[in-house]
Amino acid sequence: MLISPPLAQVLAAGRRQFNQRVDEARRRTPGFDPAAFSAFVQQQLDPVVSAVEAVAPARTAGVTLAAYDIGLLLCAQGLAGPSARSRLVNQLWREVLPALAPRIAELPHDLLGALSNAAVHLGTVDGARPAEWLGLLRQLGPGSETPAQLLALGKVLAWRAGLAQFRPGALQAAASLPDALQRAALQAPSQSDVEAWRGTLASSPWAGPQARPEGWTLGGFTGFDGRFAAPPALRVASNGMLVRSGDRYFLAIADACGAVLMPATAQEFDLAAPPKRPASVQWHGQTLVVSGREVPIDLPQEGLVLAASPHTLAVASPYTHTVRLLPL
Repeated sequence: MLISPPLAQVLAAGRRQFNQRVDEARRRTPGFDPAAFSAFVQQQLDPVVSAVEAVAPARTAGVTLAAYDIGLLLCAQGLAGPSARSRLVNQLWREVLPALAPRIAELPHDLLGALSNAAVHLGTVDGARPAEWLGLLRQLGPGSETPAQLLALGKVLAWRAGLAQFRPGALQAAASLPDALQRAALQAPSQSDVEAWRGTLASSPWAGPQARPEGWTLGGFTGFDGRFAAPPALRVASNGMLVRSGDRYFLAIADACGAVLMPATAQEFDLAAPPKRPASVQWHGQTLVVSGREVPIDLPQEGLVLAASPHTLAVASPYTHTVRLLPL
């Protein structure tokens, strides 16, 4: 196995304890592949350790210990290594974490674990854009000054990469960032007051430079890897739209950055407000006029359901297995 001298030195000095960790993983996890883990050490762990050695050599050994243990767990769970179910964690370690070496050196176990978990989570959410999150984290993460700031930034960027349910927490987390980093993370206009801009984003989910007048489409037929087995029914919740499809229930949340479907219950659906078309929405042929803005809808009027919250219009039909979410 070809690895850098700093990593080779730490592994050689602790050979016995590192081998014991691998043996324990083999006993705990049937099917654990030591060869695959060795590949992870060479291709993903080594770049992190080398980057830490370059900026904080006194912390190389500690980072190696933390990274080795977390890497073992990730590989044992099939989340990292050459046979991983997704490439996201591998990309995070090889392409992003080395750029964050000063912060990783300060709090290796917590940061490696939290950022790896975030990559795994982003890969499981329909509508999330994990590649965008990785790119933004690599671009903006070096501007963080503490591990806490890096974690806060990661949450803000996860929201920007499609996790609309993170919006309130992300805006709160953004307030803890230095002005320049907060401005970049929130894409605040030049010369604007960043606190006022944060207030604008908080007051209107569809505000921001990523404004998306065409909205988002969620769902799709389960026979084609979608989420809905039957055309969806709608109800209005305080934080989004409740959706029933067959015997499954969802909460749809959308904003300018993205749209997601989250699990919900039959009770939540039954207690929610029935759909109602607002006066600001008109139907002309196959075009919806939403607050004066024309939105083409390739659906017949028959059976069309419109449901509105203060900021969002949901469109469903018995002729489709999707829900369209539009800004009001």
